[in-house]
Amino acid sequence: MGEKRQLRLGAITMGAGGPGQPHLWLDEDIPVDASVSVNWYVEQARQAEEAKFDLIFLVDGLFITADSAPHYLNRLEPLTLLSALAVSTSHLGLVATVTTSYNDPFNTARRLASLELISGGRSGWNVVTTGDAGAAGNFSRDEHYDYDTRYARGLEFVQVAQGLWDSYEQDAFPRDRATRTFLDPARQHALNHKGEHFQVAGPLNVSRSPQGQPVIFQAGDSEQGRDLGATIGEAIFTNASSIEAGQAFYNDIKTRAAKKGRDPRHIVVMPGTSVFVGDTDDQAREIEHETHTRDRDFDRSLAGLGRPFGWHDFRQYDLDAPFPQQALDHAERGFRTNAEKIAGKAKEKGWTLRQTVEFISSPRPTPFAGSPETVANRLQEWFEGRALDGFNYPIGHPDQWRRFREEVVPILQERGIVRTEYEASTLRGNLGLPVPENRYTKAREEESSALGS
Repeated sequence: MGEKRQLRLGAITMGAGGPGQPHLWLDEDIPVDASVSVNWYVEQARQAEEAKFDLIFLVDGLFITADSAPHYLNRLEPLTLLSALAVSTSHLGLVATVTTSYNDPFNTARRLASLELISGGRSGWNVVTTGDAGAAGNFSRDEHYDYDTRYARGLEFVQVAQGLWDSYEQDAFPRDRATRTFLDPARQHALNHKGEHFQVAGPLNVSRSPQGQPVIFQAGDSEQGRDLGATIGEAIFTNASSIEAGQAFYNDIKTRAAKKGRDPRHIVVMPGTSVFVGDTDDQAREIEHETHTRDRDFDRSLAGLGRPFGWHDFRQYDLDAPFPQQALDHAERGFRTNAEKIAGKAKEKGWTLRQTVEFISSPRPTPFAGSPETVANRLQEWFEGRALDGFNYPIGHPDQWRRFREEVVPILQERGIVRTEYEASTLRGNLGLPVPENRYTKAREEESSALGS
C-alpha cells in the first residue's frame, strides 16, 4: 500500500426518500416506485460505475411504522437486489447492511459468498447489530437484545462467518475429469465452532472468491461500535459535521486498530453527508435551503424521535414541558448513543420536548455545498487533512446526483485524487485492501517452512 492515496467514492441509495427526506418522492424526476424498481437501481449503479465510484451501498432495517421514511416502508431486500446489480455492472463494489442480531452466521456467510461468486469478488457487508428495538417483535423475541449482548454477539457472528469463508482453500476443486477428481478433501475444512452465542459445524458449501472474502464494513459510533469497527472493520461508514469532527473520528479508529495489532492503512474511513452543487456557492446554499424547507415535518419528526429510544412514544407528553429524561430508560435496547446525546443536549439547554424536536429536525448547513470547484476543494481539504479516506454520496435529486458525477468528480480526477480507470476487478483491489490469507493454507505453509528449516 505504498502507492499514492486515492479518494474512495461510495453512492448511497435511498429511493423514494430516507430519514429526513419524507417528501423526496414528490419530485417528478424520481419514480414514485424507485425503492422497489430494479431498473431504477440498475440505472444508479451504472451511473456510479461510469463515474468510477468504488461502491454502491444499500442500507436496510427490519422494523417500520406508518411514520417511517417512504424508502423504509417499501424497499427491496438488499442481497437479492445486489445480485441483480452484480450482473448489470462489472467493477462497482456491492455493499449491503445485514444485521447480526436477527440472522445466523451460516446463512449470512452463504448468501454473501454467493454474491461474491456472482459478482466476481465485489461484495461488502455492512455489519450492524440493530439498534431498532421494534425488530424483536418480527423475530419471535419479547424484547431486543441489550447493548452489550448485541455487540458480543456481533463480534462472534463475524468471526464465525470469516471462519466459514475459509472452508475451502483456493485450490480445493481440481475438477479433473481425467482423474475423476472434483474435490481435494484435504483442502476442505469444517469449522466446528462452539462459542457463547453460536455453534456452527461447517464447512460452508460455497467456494472461495477472487477477493478471498467479502469486505467488512461497520458503522457504529458508540464505544462498543468503534471498538468493533477497529477489531473487524475494513471500511467504516460514519458521519462528520466538520473537518475537526472527521479528524477526531479518523484518528480514534486508526489508533484503536493499531493497538489491536492491525495496519491502520487497511481501514478505509468513509463518512457521508449531504452535498449541494450550484453554479455559484450562493445558488448551492439556496438549493440546500429549499430542500430542507420542503422536508421539514414536525409531526413526523416527533414520531421518529422514538426510534433511538427503543420506539418510546413521545406523543404522550406535553410538548411544552421539559424534555422527559425518563425516556432514556428505554434506550438500552435502542440506539443508546444517539439517545444519550439527544437527552444530554436537552438537559444541558433546558429544552422542552418541542424545542428538542425542533432542534433535531432543524436543517444544519452541510460542509459540502457550493460550486463544483468549491465542493471539490472541500473534499480535497478533508481528504488531505485525514478527516476521511473516502466519501459516501447520498443519491437524492437526480440533477444533483448528475452534477456531482459530471462536474465535481472530474475536477478531483484532474487533480489525481480520484481514479480515471479502475485498478482492479474486485472491491478489495479498488479499495486498496489486502486479500485475507486462508487460515488453513497459511498454517500448512508455516508448518512446511518450519519443517524445511
